[in-house]
Amino acid sequence: MRRRWLWPAILVAALFAFGAAEVLSGRGNTAAARAAPALPRDVLVGPRVQLADLRGRPAIVHFWASWCGPCTKEAPELARLTSALRGRAAVVGVDWSDSRSGAASFVRKHGWTFPVLVDDAGRAGSAWHIHGLPTTFVLDAKGRIVKQLSGPQTVSGLLGELPKRGTE
Repeated sequence: MRRRWLWPAILVAALFAFGAAEVLSGRGNTAAARAAPALPRDVLVGPRVQLADLRGRPAIVHFWASWCGPCTKEAPELARLTSALRGRAAVVGVDWSDSRSGAASFVRKHGWTFPVLVDDAGRAGSAWHIHGLPTTFVLDAKGRIVKQLSGPQTVSGLLGELPKRGTE
């Protein structure tokens, strides 16, 4: 009788482990593209960016906070990202539920040069469906979310997640 349940239990455990590994790897969903919600209006580092400004090429929208340990670990990668992109995509940071002074200090410390918007009340994060930090969204040239990535990312990983030309 015990053997009858052994293989289904192993299968369930293997599926659970695969799902956990996918989440912990920083990979995200690959569901069908969905419209991106509005970006916050408040600016920490200019210029102000709206979704319409991002259309025409892929974009990376990155939610983070100065109090987030994994965000601190990831920050040097994001500092290198804009030069590695060579104009292939835009980058926008969104400081989520953070103090303005902490966020400004974080951006200066890590040498970020891309626009950073402020979501101090967390409304944009809710609309974008973030469930933890850091969370990074990859948008196609039409402004649709094509990937949602959880956890710290690397430059090479983000470059690999961008839509290929002709598939946007």
